[in-house]
Amino acid sequence: MLALIQRVTEASVRVDGQVIGAIGPGLLALVGVQPGDDAAQVARMTQRLLGYRVFADDAGRMNRSLADTGGGLLLVSQFTLAADTSSGMRPGFSTAAAPDEAERIFGLLLDACRRQHAGGVETGRFGAHMVISLVNDGPVTFLLRA
Repeated sequence: MLALIQRVTEASVRVDGQVIGAIGPGLLALVGVQPGDDAAQVARMTQRLLGYRVFADDAGRMNRSLADTGGGLLLVSQFTLAADTSSGMRPGFSTAAAPDEAERIFGLLLDACRRQHAGGVETGRFGAHMVISLVNDGPVTFLLRA
């Protein structure tokens, strides 16, 4: 499982012109599910998303996590994140989980984050064409692996 996280001052996801998920300050996480991902990867990614220290403390250092700040989390499934780009000029998707499996695993991640984070967790719509808007704060962007 991969998650490209971006510290944001705001972010939203639209489907068919309608906002279906939006947050203020917090993290936008684009999540790619890979074959073989299971409950262990879900637990590890939940821990990393909520505990990764990317927010400034009083001294301006990245020492505070989403759990510390209570910020929002916008989780968006993005199978292209798991693409194989190692050769050629076109991505391959054999390194991404099949849609049914990816939706199941992503759902587990969403449920775990919602149970463990009181700051609010929003999402997009699995398999839909989504338009993501964000204001990256920093910019601060990291690729997490579980």
